[in-house]
Amino acid sequence: MTTFLTDTEHPEEPKAPPKSARRRAREFALQGLYQWRVGGADEAAIEAQLPELDGFAKADKEFCLATIRGVLAQHERLTSLVAAHIDRPFRELSPIESCVMLMGACELVHNPETPYRVIINEAIELTKAFGGTDGHKYVNGVLDKVAAEVRPAEVEAKKKGR
Repeated sequence: MTTFLTDTEHPEEPKAPPKSARRRAREFALQGLYQWRVGGADEAAIEAQLPELDGFAKADKEFCLATIRGVLAQHERLTSLVAAHIDRPFRELSPIESCVMLMGACELVHNPETPYRVIINEAIELTKAFGGTDGHKYVNGVLDKVAAEVRPAEVEAKKKGR
């Protein structure tokens, strides 16, 4: 079994509020996609392992699986969407940042009921928790551009303050 990502608390930091089932689902989806990107795990292997992970029962299982399945089924399209807005080849991105951006792009395309700012903020939080020091800034900038491309009316309305 692959061990992945820990989000440790520090005693001197204030205790964070409990995570929502959807936030947990995104964390588990990131773990599964990381296994795919780094270790070559396929969908069946990822889905078989997820229920064994500590805390998975508290996650929104359907959302987690839909995210993983959506990214894996459309990774070429999603990669193209992201790659159009980055400054290096996609393969050179860190595995965390690339997986978070694929997840964000997938959600922007397939979950119009979720405001684009919520999707981007969730991606930022994932990257802050599991990615490199300033990776969240890069993810934010790229997903802002992806949102403007796939949800132009929503982005424009937000800019105008409507």
